[in-house]
Amino acid sequence: MQVKLFYKTQRDLAVTLNGIIDAYWNNELNEETLIKIVHDVYINNPDKVLKDGNFTTVLKQQCGKRRLEVIDKIIKRDTDNMS
Repeated sequence: MQVKLFYKTQRDLAVTLNGIIDAYWNNELNEETLIKIVHDVYINNPDKVLKDGNFTTVLKQQCGKRRLEVIDKIIKRDTDNMS
C-alpha cells in the first residue's frame, strides 16, 4: 500500500487513514504494518489529526468511532513508548 507522509488537507488524511484501517480489517495489512503506517502519518501531520488533545472535527466526521479508536490506541501506544 502506497501512502504519503504529508497531507494537504484533513479530508485527504481521513481518506488515507480509512483506507489503511479498512485494509487491516480486510486482512490486507498485518498489525505491524498498520501500526507503522499510522504512526508515520501521525508524526508528520499531528496538527491535522489532533486539536487540543481531541481528534479534529473532520476526522471525527470522516473516519467514524471504530476507526478513531484504533488510531487513538496506536497514538497512545507510541507516546507511552517514548516516555
